[in-house]
Amino acid sequence: MTDLHPVRRALLSVSDKTGLIELGKSLAQRGVELLSTGGTAKALRDAGLEVKDVSDVTGFPEMMDGRVKTLHPMVHGGLLALRDNDAHVAAMNEHGIGAIDLLVVNLYPFEAALARGADYDEMIENIDIGGPAMIRAASKNHLFVNVVTDVEDYDTLLAELDANEGQTSYVFRQRLAQTAYARTAAYDAAVSNWMAGALELEAPRRRAFAGELKQTLRYGENSHQTAAFYTDGSNRPGVATAVQLQGKELSYNNINDTDAAYELVAEFDPSETAAVAIIKHANPCGVARGATLVEAYQKAFDCDRTSAFGGIVALNQPLDAETAAKITEIFTEVVIAPGASEEAKEIFAAKKNLRLLLTDALPDPRKAITAYKQVAGGMLVQDKDVGYIGMEDLKVVTEKAPTDEQMQDLLFAWKVAKHVKSNAIVYVKGDATVGVGAGQMSRLDSANVAAAKAQRMADELGLDESLAKGSAVASDAFFPFPDGLLEAAAAGATCVIQPGGSMRDDEVIKAANEAGLAMVFTGMRHFRH
Repeated sequence: MTDLHPVRRALLSVSDKTGLIELGKSLAQRGVELLSTGGTAKALRDAGLEVKDVSDVTGFPEMMDGRVKTLHPMVHGGLLALRDNDAHVAAMNEHGIGAIDLLVVNLYPFEAALARGADYDEMIENIDIGGPAMIRAASKNHLFVNVVTDVEDYDTLLAELDANEGQTSYVFRQRLAQTAYARTAAYDAAVSNWMAGALELEAPRRRAFAGELKQTLRYGENSHQTAAFYTDGSNRPGVATAVQLQGKELSYNNINDTDAAYELVAEFDPSETAAVAIIKHANPCGVARGATLVEAYQKAFDCDRTSAFGGIVALNQPLDAETAAKITEIFTEVVIAPGASEEAKEIFAAKKNLRLLLTDALPDPRKAITAYKQVAGGMLVQDKDVGYIGMEDLKVVTEKAPTDEQMQDLLFAWKVAKHVKSNAIVYVKGDATVGVGAGQMSRLDSANVAAAKAQRMADELGLDESLAKGSAVASDAFFPFPDGLLEAAAAGATCVIQPGGSMRDDEVIKAANEAGLAMVFTGMRHFRH
């Protein structure tokens, strides 16, 4: 038996009418009989195509506001019947069931309704029943039946028919079926996760995960790993929604680092100040704000010029020409911003390998979304860290209180520390990081690393004292012992922000007082592993 089977009869029922008329005409020109429902049938008929209504095939009209129209043996028998099974063929002949060789269905726009914030009742009405049932039936019977769920596959289908004189191959039908099952799985995931949220279920018994391929990647973190980039349909502004204007294809590490950079810089309101974050290996090597973007960039760059080379730069305001020119003075992998001037684009155009990504907005740093992390045999699920601390949330615990200027640097350091891998220590002075210690096994080590970076940059800039002299220091979690805090004081820090909550808080506070430090507690930590 050949694996090629002809397409003689097709059922088309789509919510998204993109490309429908062209597809219908192409199928009709190939002699394919068209069956359809509701608005799809009307659109095809208005285009001058001969179409048979499914209701004429089933003998039942569409009813219950369209909830019932394809759930019938005349439809599902035509999709599920095995053409090489005598009993199936006999049943088809006995009941007048015609074979359906091609099913073209895209589902009710549930995800679109979710994105626009539809209410509960509207969401329920956007849950498709007949569509997924037909897709699953056709997919199961891919030995004989083609099922198309994505507009992007219309041309592929027609090319396959042309290549095989109106027939399709088994491998082709298998691939369509796999895509179709993934589509219904993603649809069901969207429905179940929405309902879990609507019911405020923090940990539903079962949780579904789904994504849509945005691009295959050359490799993963390392060249021996395969990788791909999938979007989750949330449309959160960032690397997933950005338009790439120039530069070679993004790598796995580019995407990961760009996401980290843009989420960090979004912590700073663009209506209040310009801000720039420079990221290397998902950690900030320099973050600053200033009166202009170019000022903010220079301050961020001067935190760690060595690490900034080959880094990712994120801006919280549209890229301008002056900042673009400054960025191009060194090699930079990616720049992401909420827009760019034409002059800035022209400057970047001379740097062919520099990737420029533009979005139409910044992500909301306080909007709760679900975060996932795979572990062996399972998945960890949590709310994204959207914790926020304002001036009113801080508790002064030392004899000395921070000045207004120190308080500004403390809150800046706290925002940055939230985005640094734990254990995190961040020195800030004058609205700019001057030393970042990330991912060390002890808080003391992180304080040492950050202090060493501050001293190294001071040496590079020809300064007489460390950049950390007179700085504010943030710790993402409490100091379990006074040693890390005293290391920061020795580096030149004058004030500290930390969560508090250690069994030895009294010892740490005493050490801060003896060192002449001002210290505030947040009551909130920002572990980031």
